[in-house]
Amino acid sequence: MNIIICGAGRVGFTIAKILSEQGHSITVIDQSSEDIQKIDETLDVKSIVGKATYPSILEKANASEADMIIAVTRNDEINMLICQIAFSIFNVQKKIARIRSQDYLNPKFTKVYNKENLPIDVIISPEIEIAKSLQRKLEAPGALDNVPFADNQIRLLEILINEKCPLINIKLNALTKKFPKLDANVMGVVREDKFIMLKKTDEMIQGDKAYVVINALQMKETLLAFGHNEKISNKILIIGGGNIGFNLAKNLEDSFDSARVKIIEKNKERAEFIASELNNTIVIHGDALDEEVLMEANLDEVQTVLALTNDDEDNLMVSVLVEKFTKDKSGVNEKRTMALINKPNYALLQSSLKIDDFIDPRMNTVSSILKHVHKGTVENAYSILNGEYEVIEAEIIESSELINKELKNSNLPDEIRIAAVLRGKEVIIPRSDFIFKKEDKIVLLAKKDFLHVVENMFRISSI
Repeated sequence: MNIIICGAGRVGFTIAKILSEQGHSITVIDQSSEDIQKIDETLDVKSIVGKATYPSILEKANASEADMIIAVTRNDEINMLICQIAFSIFNVQKKIARIRSQDYLNPKFTKVYNKENLPIDVIISPEIEIAKSLQRKLEAPGALDNVPFADNQIRLLEILINEKCPLINIKLNALTKKFPKLDANVMGVVREDKFIMLKKTDEMIQGDKAYVVINALQMKETLLAFGHNEKISNKILIIGGGNIGFNLAKNLEDSFDSARVKIIEKNKERAEFIASELNNTIVIHGDALDEEVLMEANLDEVQTVLALTNDDEDNLMVSVLVEKFTKDKSGVNEKRTMALINKPNYALLQSSLKIDDFIDPRMNTVSSILKHVHKGTVENAYSILNGEYEVIEAEIIESSELINKELKNSNLPDEIRIAAVLRGKEVIIPRSDFIFKKEDKIVLLAKKDFLHVVENMFRISSI
């Protein structure tokens, strides 16, 4: 597929890297000669220095032959204009734009995004996506990530195998006998920064991050089987009332009746605005790095603290303060801490600072975009290790080569693993004699080099 990416920042760079490694023909446009130089030195893609809003620059990028354009510059209006020009002059069929401003995302104004007005096919809002992701993490205490597939009937959980996990050093086929009623499939683990697809006779070891596809109704039972018995937090403190913190609080108000949410926001005007927009959330104006402000928020009662400001250092420091507070006060339970981190190097500090979870906004955005890139009936996609592997949801259609075949006779390469199937309302963990049927929703794991095989299996259209 010929894809133009406008914007060579962290998100644009990552998308270009993943898609070029998947065999797509990629062109990257950016005004910054430094960012383009980095692309040139690192990736095997075509790159152009210039304004992507100039038709001459898009023409230079061969936009008339492009299947898709992805606009991820730092400016919403520029991303919108790129899509408009790409469609009006070059008739690019699929247009994806990253848009951050909440005003542009107001449901009242969705009519503006159509072929007659602003021809944007897919809008990606990083802040809204991250807020949804955080809400899912709160719903699955003990899991590092919790991703919905197949109409929310199937979930992918990322689970840390710690010293309390009773499944350590037990072969996977023995786990099936030990938990016969559990609809769960351990697909693989990240071990020493490498992803390993596990076979039936393989074992998990301490320190692994396991990727487990489960029946969504059995989340609690699955986490318990892995030694995680943490309770869902209903006393939550959010540091930072920006778009992410605000959207998360709003989501929790709408869907989590028992949640008691507080936000600490440094900017007075912003604090007043979000206080007027939220119904049941307590908003405190102040600096969360001031221990007196944390005391005002009754930190000793809080179960989960999410540091979501725009400043990585502030997020780290707040998380350290929370840890210090917990240690210094006897009788205070440990708190789950999550910190939003934009700089990848800070990830090395996670274990030493004892922060439970780092949130990488870049990969949230990248995963949101990738699911719209695949051909065919691919509905959803989740990236593992910067796109080395993907968990994908797709539907069996009448023309699929899998239809009416048994799994053992499907000739799938070892690098593609069927994880679970939704048939009607039934979640099935398929065995070797499982037979694929039309309209089955399949959740599978695939190595990046074999994604074209997945697309061919579920093909329905060119994009």
